[in-house]
Amino acid sequence: MIPPSHPSNAGPTIYILDDDASFLRSAQRLLRAAGYPVEAFESAQEFLKRLSPDMNGCVVTDLEMPGLNGLQLQEALGKSANPMPVIFLSAQGDIPRTVHAMRSGAEDFLTKLGPKEELLDAVKRALTRDARERKQRGRHQELRSKFAQLSERELEVLSHVVQGKLNKQIADDLGINERTVKLHRTNLTRTLQVQSVAELTRLTEEIGLFKKNPPGE
Repeated sequence: MIPPSHPSNAGPTIYILDDDASFLRSAQRLLRAAGYPVEAFESAQEFLKRLSPDMNGCVVTDLEMPGLNGLQLQEALGKSANPMPVIFLSAQGDIPRTVHAMRSGAEDFLTKLGPKEELLDAVKRALTRDARERKQRGRHQELRSKFAQLSERELEVLSHVVQGKLNKQIADDLGINERTVKLHRTNLTRTLQVQSVAELTRLTEEIGLFKKNPPGE
């Protein structure tokens, strides 16, 4: 059995999953020698039980494992609150599943017998990506919190503002007076901390606030 380990709060951690204990120990030594904190798991189920939103880093996983395999783990991670980047390791090349994994957002798909430098390079890229995406998710959460402070009427006004409509047009459309529209717009800019219609439009697009489904959906 792989001895239990504890995540480091000093920086990102490499979470490595493989049911082959000897390979798992070997991979741990390699990654730790490169200076990375490492946590090892012998199954995807074990890892998912430990998964929490504050864990940061990347996942290095075997493709074939008992229970949940690597692709199923990738799918579960993608649906979680912490979709860390995934690097796949396989004993042999598998083109169809490689394509599937990459289309689903895998950082890389490597063979276990490949050069060590390939894994270390993939880990470096995955950690850079995780930091970038984690920052973006934090920003989106902050924006959604600001938009949540708006009233239903303010959101209605906002939806017209980002269409480029004038106050008088908005008042006519909503059946309210123009002065009320101006008051709502003032509160919008104050709550969202923006100064222009262009900024309002960019923020709503960034979080997909008024995104419309394509025809037929």
